[in-house]
Order: sequence, then C-alpha cells, then structure tokens
Amino acid sequence: MHAPRDPAQRIRATLTRLDTERDLWLSTSHPTHGPHQVPLWFAWDGAALWLSTSATSPTARNIREEPRVRLSLPDTVDVVLLQGVAELHPPTDAPPEAAVFPTKFGWDPSTEKAPYVYLRVEPKTVRAWRGVPELRGRVVMREGVWVG
Repeated sequence: MHAPRDPAQRIRATLTRLDTERDLWLSTSHPTHGPHQVPLWFAWDGAALWLSTSATSPTARNIREEPRVRLSLPDTVDVVLLQGVAELHPPTDAPPEAAVFPTKFGWDPSTEKAPYVYLRVEPKTVRAWRGVPELRGRVVMREGVWVG
C-alpha cells in the first residue's frame, strides 16, 4: 500500500507518465452508433495529446459528430483519466506541435497510402489516483488548469 500523494505529487507523476508512456484508451461516442473505445499510441507536447487514426475509422467519424472524448492510461492501479475536446488535423495541414508524434514513434501518418488524421486533445479535466486512499482529491486538472 502506498502513502497517499498530495496534489502536486499526483500532477508530477501524471506529467511524467504523459511524457513516457506510449499507449492509452480513447473513448468516443456517436449520436447514432453509440460509444466506441480503441487503444492508440499517443505523444504529449506539454499541453496536448497527439494521436493518429485512419481518416475513415469509427474514431474519426465519431469525433466529427461529437468531439468530446475521454482518454485513460492503461494502468488500473495508478489511474489517470483525461477528458477534452478532440480536433482532427490532416497530416499535411497539421501544426508544428504534431511533430511530437512521428518523432516519438518513428512513423509518419502522412506517408501512408490510406488517409490518416492526427487527433489533438488538450485536457480539460484530469483525474489521477492510486487506490482508495487517493479517491478524495483525484481531480488534478479542472477546466484546463492544474489544481494543486
């Protein structure tokens, strides 16, 4: 059992994980087709998460209809949940910050024959906790501002 972390420790741990981890779960929803969840690679640029998916995927389709998304790192013991609004960017028209994605993974979606899009998600809410002792105070970002 770990001693409960204060908010500043949780924020530091969350930022470290966003810098170093590779995978997350992205949840989207569509008014007609319902919820959809998919594992994707991600890169963090210090302000937003960058992901990529096929331009014709259910994920991209859902975001075009409903851009609000939830993301979670895969660990169920040291939980990090994020919420934000996704923006779609064709790789050929993506802002310079998108370069963190091919830099991290050595794969550039713009080189694929099939069309891909970048997804940019700037977190608006982040929850982080490690077990029941940290449930209180688990919101470490509210309305895009780190709290702690």
